[in-house]
Amino acid sequence: MKAKITLSAMTHRNQKVVAISFNYDANLVKVLKQNFAVHWSQSKKCWWIKRGDFDFKKFKAVFKTLADIETPEKKEEIKVQAEVQLPYGYLEKLQRVRYSESTIRTYSKYFKDFQRHFAGQNLKELTTDEINKYILGLIKENDISTSQQNQRINSIKFYYEKVLELDREYYKIDRPKRVRVLPKVISEQEVLRMLHATSNLKHKSILATIYSAGLRRSELINLRKQDIWFDKRMIFIRSAKGKKDRTSILSDSLVVVLEKYLNLYKPNYYLFEGKDRSKYHPSTIVKIVTNSGRLANLDKHVTPHMLRHSFATHLLEQGTDLRYIQNILGHESSTTTEIYTHISKRSLAKIKSPLDVITQDNKHNNNNL
Repeated sequence: MKAKITLSAMTHRNQKVVAISFNYDANLVKVLKQNFAVHWSQSKKCWWIKRGDFDFKKFKAVFKTLADIETPEKKEEIKVQAEVQLPYGYLEKLQRVRYSESTIRTYSKYFKDFQRHFAGQNLKELTTDEINKYILGLIKENDISTSQQNQRINSIKFYYEKVLELDREYYKIDRPKRVRVLPKVISEQEVLRMLHATSNLKHKSILATIYSAGLRRSELINLRKQDIWFDKRMIFIRSAKGKKDRTSILSDSLVVVLEKYLNLYKPNYYLFEGKDRSKYHPSTIVKIVTNSGRLANLDKHVTPHMLRHSFATHLLEQGTDLRYIQNILGHESSTTTEIYTHISKRSLAKIKSPLDVITQDNKHNNNNL
């Protein structure tokens, strides 16, 4: 028997939202959180999404096989608001300065949120205080991360400073204190367990390629067949982050896997293609990696970027010079690469704990701990 999800319109924290109610089901909660920017209301005992962010069509598509959806008589109350049009020149400017597809999508989405908030007001006349209050509201109400806060600020600054070409001094927004989060990694044995647990040859090839070369998800998706240099044992990565080409490692083990994959699947243009011969969707790569981690019974949620972090950490532990790792990963600054020294077992192994020092001295005096 299908679960039942009830959608209703309500006002929460002085904003119009769509309330999402259902009897607790761990799978429904997981799917909801994976696909939508939801929040839990302790006082209302339901999940909710801002009315302007709710996509009714997508919601029905995601849950059509999992639950029956019950809606109010006036369905327009819960449907997403009319699409906001970006200001003239905003998208064109992003494209002219050659921002990546990912950055264009992010800036466009966040600036549309900004437009919705100040609907009916002239954006050119907004004050710094008004914009700072908007950002502060997002922090308090939506608990946005420091990374998202910076991206939202950048999307706003792009409009005033690049599209309207106003002086930078005109517009100053408080920036969050930078938080240093150590990369999450898995061990060599855990990588091996994932590869052994993945029976699908294409999926195994995807996992092995990401880890073997330390690729970003976008770099893997854009790989062409001709970018695999079997004779040189190298992978050519074109127009990576920062619009720079680079090369990475093509391991002997990966050569064996890729040759089998190419003979069986015979991709047309891109190394890894979907059913219609198009590029893989980024979310599909995430699902493949996450599912492999689950099949390997790992006690952590594995992502493509975790494989990249693990690649760099394992290289460092093998004694590879940090400068080489920086070039392979495509880091512009060595500071970015140096973060792996904080999680490398090799680096920690050189440091002797003071407890070991004092207990060693204690043994010489024939005393126990």
